[in-house]
Amino acid sequence: MTAMSSSGCSRYVQLSADEFRSRLPEALAIYVNAMHYPEGTAEQRAPMWLTHALREGWRCMAALDDNGVLLGVAYGYKGRAGQWWHEQVRHGLTRRAGTEEAERWLTDYFELTEIHVRPENQGKQIGEDLLRRLLDGVPSANVLLSTPEGTSRAWKLYRRMGFVDVLRDYQFTGDPRPFAILGRSLPLEEA
Repeated sequence: MTAMSSSGCSRYVQLSADEFRSRLPEALAIYVNAMHYPEGTAEQRAPMWLTHALREGWRCMAALDDNGVLLGVAYGYKGRAGQWWHEQVRHGLTRRAGTEEAERWLTDYFELTEIHVRPENQGKQIGEDLLRRLLDGVPSANVLLSTPEGTSRAWKLYRRMGFVDVLRDYQFTGDPRPFAILGRSLPLEEA
């Protein structure tokens, strides 16, 4: 636990799957606000987030204020063949860079699935602290994530943390926006 009065965050906690489920509406509200998604997005995403919590290697970190209010959340799990995101990225990466490059990144990785901070608490190092705590002790060789293309605080964080381009301007099936797949080796201290 870390005290950080300037950020509004008083502590970081690892959530169990049950704790995550109980805080799901709060976490999804942060996600919708941070990503500027339309109303109704939370209801569409809830089943997927609950399913993610059942995957191998799933872990979740939360940032809380003095009253226990969720300020930010980050979670991920061990990526595997057969998972939708894995197959989408494998297809795009194989097509653009070849099978060897896809294997290099996708053989042993942790998928940083979600990391979001309340907009009013962004820019106060909460995202970085969540990311560091989430990835601490992850036994995978790499960490991968996808993020919409374009300048944002998230991009600055990922670059500062040593993430490199794996696949740029990629369109996931069913989403017209271009995304970047970013990755780096683990543990964080070594790269």
